[in-house]
Amino acid sequence: MSHALDYSERTAGASTEASVHAQVFFTRTAPVVAEQLIGVGLFVGGVGGLVVEAEAYTRDDPASHSFGGPTPRNRSMFGPVGRVYVYRSYGLHWCFNIACGSPGDAVLIRALAPTEGLATMRIRRGMDSIRDFCRGPGRLCQALGISGLHDGMDVLLTPFQIVDRIAAPAIVVGPRIGLSKGAETPWRFGLSESPYLSRGFQTRSRPVSAAICSSPLPSRFSRPKSE
Repeated sequence: MSHALDYSERTAGASTEASVHAQVFFTRTAPVVAEQLIGVGLFVGGVGGLVVEAEAYTRDDPASHSFGGPTPRNRSMFGPVGRVYVYRSYGLHWCFNIACGSPGDAVLIRALAPTEGLATMRIRRGMDSIRDFCRGPGRLCQALGISGLHDGMDVLLTPFQIVDRIAAPAIVVGPRIGLSKGAETPWRFGLSESPYLSRGFQTRSRPVSAAICSSPLPSRFSRPKSE
């Protein structure tokens, strides 16, 4: 059975009751998915934590890897929603994204608050600072052991595990980071006052309720326990 929805349904309230465990969650537009991933648990092989920062990218966005159309590198962005898109940034660090919305749309996971597998993260990161384990997309991938081998996988299947957030968190919105094009687009979403953000939000950032992505995500699952 197909989970695909037309554009009007993805942007309206029809899909707001989706659990993050259902593929239909990822059929909505990238900004909506990015906002509603804040507070969600993300784990790879049992190692991970709560998403505290994410950025949205769309096919018509000049900052997106998909802006020029499909290529061997970005093909996962054009696959079924919920597919993992992993790429190297400047040839150095892996970055983890999830395809969503229309073909070519995706959400970059920028930071986690670590909750599980802290001993493994400590070894992978070579440091003791829990705050810095997953504070930034490259650090996050290193801590969770994500690499190009995960590109094209389904985020709803092992080794991935995602857990619904237990409540609608306080979220702030601001411009995306490190871009030469589309930098002014306010599609970076973060957990307000989280010490695990890759970078703080300016005072002009506003609660997400004032933005276009304000629909709540149901809370059906418990938050993972910390080590």
